[in-house]
Amino acid sequence: MKKILLLSTMLMAIFIFTTNAVAVDTLEKISNSGTFIVGARDGAIPFGFHNDQNEHVGFSLDLAKEFHKALEEKIGKTLELKTIVVNPKTRIPLVANGNVHIVTGSATHTIPREDTVDFSLTFFLTGSQLLVKKDKGYASVKDLSGKKIGAAQGSTNEKTIRELNKSGYFNPEAKLVIYQEHTQGMLALNNGIIEAYCGDGSHLAGMKSKAKNSDDYIIIGEMLSYDPYAFILPENDSNFRDFINEQLIRMFVDGRYMTYYDKWFGANGVVPFPMTDDFRTLIKLQSWPL
Repeated sequence: MKKILLLSTMLMAIFIFTTNAVAVDTLEKISNSGTFIVGARDGAIPFGFHNDQNEHVGFSLDLAKEFHKALEEKIGKTLELKTIVVNPKTRIPLVANGNVHIVTGSATHTIPREDTVDFSLTFFLTGSQLLVKKDKGYASVKDLSGKKIGAAQGSTNEKTIRELNKSGYFNPEAKLVIYQEHTQGMLALNNGIIEAYCGDGSHLAGMKSKAKNSDDYIIIGEMLSYDPYAFILPENDSNFRDFINEQLIRMFVDGRYMTYYDKWFGANGVVPFPMTDDFRTLIKLQSWPL
């Protein structure tokens, strides 16, 4: 009996030690370093991009600045805000290995990704669609059967095209072409290398609006996927996740979130993209009591 108790005690000690060993205290790391490191997209208009003055701006970066201010208040000292450009391939590894504290880009929250990192509450809702040249005459997604379709590497859009091919939706199968960034895909579409580019509707609207010949492009098809965007956070750090979620909820409740949404997505915004009724409901459901 004593041996069993001793073994149980040893196993419990090992469990506690292991749990503590893998836990991350991001708030402490930020406080000790004096720097809040944010991963942000470039070329993902209007979530993160460089404007004509070469400033790194965007909807997600505005929200990151709110997190920065809240962190300074919580920690009680001035913190440097440092941004690092990420893409769909690098964003999760950079959080997982501790090179950035948060990615405030446009990442879809999925269950498989939860194996490596954590996520905040949903801060945006969209889905995969296709951007094509208007003069090609494509009216539906199925019209792209057998054609070259581009997508960003590691994105849910890439996964969506692969799944549509596998299911027989495209007949014959679409030819998937992978790019590191949306800007590369847009260039390929403009040059006729691909017939369509698959991206989240909000991204495609941004790409179209910033194209010199924007009227030459059209977004086709209904949403091919459900893509709830969330901020990527370090695994096993509930304190930091709770802090970020609290700040999001406060922005939902006090109206700051909608101010930023209107700035970037409103009728007179950078990329007009009306908020759906589903998303309005989701924001209300996520506005937990403070």
